[in-house]
Amino acid sequence: MSTQQDKTPFEQMKEASRFLRGTIRQTLSQDTPQFSADESQLLKFHGCYQQDDRDLRQQLLKEKKDKAFSLMVRSKIPAGWMNAEQYLAHDELAEKYGNGTLRITTRQGFQFHGVLKKNARAVIQGIHLKLGTTQGACGDVVRNVMADPGLFFDPATKPLFSKIKELSDHFLSRCRAYHEIWLNDEKIENPDLAQEDEPIYGKAYLPRKFKIAMASPDNNSIDVYSHDLGIIPEVTDGQLKGFNILVGGGFGMTHGIQTTYPRLATPFCFVSYDDLIRLVEAVVLVQRDNGNRTDRKHARLKYLIDSKGMDWFRVEVEKRFGQSVEPAHKISLKGIDYGHGWRLQADGRWILGVFVENGRIKDEGGFRLKTGLRALVGKYRPEIYLTACQDLWLVGIEDKDKPDVEDMLKNYGVTLPDEITQIRKNSMACPALPTCGLAISEAERALPAVMDELEKVLLDCGLDGQQIITRMTGCPNGCARPYNAEIALVGKSAGTYNIYLGGSLRGDRLVFLFAEKIQPGDIAKALRPIFESYQKQRLAQEGFGDFCDRMGADQLTALLPTCFSA
Repeated sequence: MSTQQDKTPFEQMKEASRFLRGTIRQTLSQDTPQFSADESQLLKFHGCYQQDDRDLRQQLLKEKKDKAFSLMVRSKIPAGWMNAEQYLAHDELAEKYGNGTLRITTRQGFQFHGVLKKNARAVIQGIHLKLGTTQGACGDVVRNVMADPGLFFDPATKPLFSKIKELSDHFLSRCRAYHEIWLNDEKIENPDLAQEDEPIYGKAYLPRKFKIAMASPDNNSIDVYSHDLGIIPEVTDGQLKGFNILVGGGFGMTHGIQTTYPRLATPFCFVSYDDLIRLVEAVVLVQRDNGNRTDRKHARLKYLIDSKGMDWFRVEVEKRFGQSVEPAHKISLKGIDYGHGWRLQADGRWILGVFVENGRIKDEGGFRLKTGLRALVGKYRPEIYLTACQDLWLVGIEDKDKPDVEDMLKNYGVTLPDEITQIRKNSMACPALPTCGLAISEAERALPAVMDELEKVLLDCGLDGQQIITRMTGCPNGCARPYNAEIALVGKSAGTYNIYLGGSLRGDRLVFLFAEKIQPGDIAKALRPIFESYQKQRLAQEGFGDFCDRMGADQLTALLPTCFSA
């Protein structure tokens, strides 16, 4: 256990924050554009990141002006589900207080960008009025609990939505700071803060963020291996038997620091339906009590497990769980299905999976996705599921309304999923520039042009219908989960990317480095010989990532055009 002197200033600040209050409320009442450094860290626990427009930094510096500060506000949406009223409320808030766009996150939430400090309370209250929250969407707590939406359309796993919601609620902060600061809670002045308690988190909360996700039994659309704790339901003969639990996934790393690395979660145990939440809490408590609080780069669960070993970890979990745990059963995830296009529900109504490029719901020229979805949701009142690939499902469309739904989308310039290439539908990027303070290079704004070129190369190679998972991030922290993709493009320096290959459609294998510091306009050129080799040498039913893994880094790197060689 680390001593108070060993703990980072961040840890000491959390402990002294009076259960996440700090001085946020006082600063909110001031007519200033920004929060202090400590306040900006505490804001994360309330679902907000303080950012500035990096496109404007140099010009503002020349003019001797402050940075263009704003907040990213993140809505926490368990399993990505919302009703029509909640969707429309998010749409309206983005228009009124944000930059006019909504962004679907890779964890099935919504982000507002460009929210000014003076409007933050109005956004959070607007979400709360529709029974949503931003609490715990960021910060050193259990984050949004993800789930493959397909679970809730299978009779055997449909009841799991209530379990996901229960799991999410179980790990919400118990302190009143969120309500006092943002929701005008009537108990603004707590007479005895010392008696307030966080039974799960304690005064210092967790060493780092903790991510949980539930896959479908045979579909890994939520990348279950990439989370601190992954849950895979086991269904036999149409009956839910329990859950396989995986632990220790996480993709954050830092270029040049070998002690940081992406890691896939390890199968850990099998647990019954009734014991799931108790088991998950035991895992979280082990991380709370033993995670690294002296070095935030090594504070995630993956590093604890690798430093102590799985045998030690099992003993510690069982102490807190109160009994022995059963070994994990065989896992048989087959691949990824993001659910694009039309699918029939059991009740005779339809689901339409809408492709949202890089999760950005916006109007831009003749492409008016945001306005079109507002009109469609307002008219037909579907349920909405946000997906882990930054798309959305419109659920409950009557058969007679299908033609009109398609016509509405087309009239707003939205391309239907069956007219979009497979590689583009299976791509995603993090926001990166201009808002993310960690971004080294572009991602969301760069990937569409890269996909244009990749589509041309695949068409030339006769691979235009091939399912290939491509992900781009503006830094190595891996928010778009690149390190188990078939093609990963990771920002290395301003305007360049490392290309990694060899992940799988099942999400159960890490990539290897193929090429370094490639400019975005050269990515398709660098990959062309790999696609050509794949077309000629692949085995029957062999996916692109499986081919790259079979060939290996040395053979594939030898195919890299000499102009890209070091």
